[in-house]
Amino acid sequence: MGLHHTNAPGSNVALPDQGGPLSYTVAAAQGPVRLRYFAPPEHLRAYFGSLYLFSVSADNYADGTRADVPQLRFMLSGDGNYHFQDGAVMPTPQVCLLGPTMGATRFVLEGQARVLGISLLPAGWMSLHGGDASELADRLCDLAAERGPAYATLLGQLQEMEDSQAEAMAALCWKELGRLVKPMRKATWELLAAVDVWLIGEGSPRIEALVETAQLSPRQLARLTNKYYGAPPKLLARKYRALRCSARIALDGNSWQQLCEEAGFYDQSHFIREIKHFIGLTPHQLQTEPTAVAQLTLLRRSLGADVAVLNRLS
Repeated sequence: MGLHHTNAPGSNVALPDQGGPLSYTVAAAQGPVRLRYFAPPEHLRAYFGSLYLFSVSADNYADGTRADVPQLRFMLSGDGNYHFQDGAVMPTPQVCLLGPTMGATRFVLEGQARVLGISLLPAGWMSLHGGDASELADRLCDLAAERGPAYATLLGQLQEMEDSQAEAMAALCWKELGRLVKPMRKATWELLAAVDVWLIGEGSPRIEALVETAQLSPRQLARLTNKYYGAPPKLLARKYRALRCSARIALDGNSWQQLCEEAGFYDQSHFIREIKHFIGLTPHQLQTEPTAVAQLTLLRRSLGADVAVLNRLS
């Protein structure tokens, strides 16, 4: 596998060249955290974002994650809890479906942990869960208990595999999840495409622009974005504006003061509060002292065109 290397603060990063496999490995230098990403096969890219293998070699570890799309996570070893932005604390089931998060979320792990996770796009959410995403926003459920034994069977198979078999683990997951995806109506695909473009296309997404593009009333739009994305348009716009700005600060080295003006924030205090709420760090911390998980999550963007744009951003 041909590799070239880049250096982010506090991390060693190995990225595949254009002819290599669709995966890369990231090791955080300042802590016992390792994270490896895999892009989905082309026929599943409308349903799922990246697959990742996350491991922590410390007996106890705590960190935070930014607001994100839903995640299906298989606890291969270790145990822990999620601490959501509204103060709720929930233990992690072995087959954990984490709903869309609308603020930074903290996790605490007990024991050395191995986790295999998959990011879910709206179509993947509807295929695996099928319910209104807003009802599980900033919450989680035991997917094996709620949706049948297929997930517990997959967990058992993954637990028997070693990290050295990461490519085989990814292939197994894509095979099994590919059996579960469900077709959607053309009108639904068109709506999801319109919302995605809206979220990533404007510095400060205006709801009026989405209303015009989707040709739906604000009330209809709110109902549908709650169902597929977990929140009404105004909250989604805030979330993805913060995510986009945080990536430009941490990865592109952009001045956060300049971004504050470009992205339509009221003032610098407003900018800092929004970044802190959705990312869990201030703009200054993103520039100078990002946590291990914050760095490695941002580097998901490096998967480039092999994952959905929405997943590269979040």
